[in-house]
Amino acid sequence: MKRGIKVLSTLIGLLVLLLIAAQLGVLGGRSPNDLGVTDGRLKPPSPTPNSVSSQASLYPDHPQRSYAAIDPLPAKPAGQAASMAALGLALEQMPGVRVVERKENYLYAVATTRWLKFNDDIEAWFDPARQVIELRSASRLGRKDFGANRARVDALRAIYLALP
Repeated sequence: MKRGIKVLSTLIGLLVLLLIAAQLGVLGGRSPNDLGVTDGRLKPPSPTPNSVSSQASLYPDHPQRSYAAIDPLPAKPAGQAASMAALGLALEQMPGVRVVERKENYLYAVATTRWLKFNDDIEAWFDPARQVIELRSASRLGRKDFGANRARVDALRAIYLALP
């Protein structure tokens, strides 16, 4: 009985330390320095199952190509400016998401989880040739995201499509 109480109190102590570390930003990770668009491409998907990208098919030999594959967002009928404005509005409606960089054809945002303060990077680029918004969402830390980036992009898509 005493051993069980000791184990439980140790686990509670570790949980408290984890939450304190999270609140101090220890689990946030560093912002990648290679984000953006190069030759019409966003950064490739992560080598582990913790990202999604509408450009995953551009990397046929990538180990996570199938896992990472998502559809781009369709352009709004009014064009690029309206599409990027609607995307910015959609991101601003999502809890824990803040837009960090906003350009005419590119948007970068960071999504932060509520309790553990993990940061995920969200990139969007308006492809004028295809008239779509290419998306990438990736975790900074960890080897798996347990579907968090896909769920976030699905929620973003729903909000975006509902906007005029």
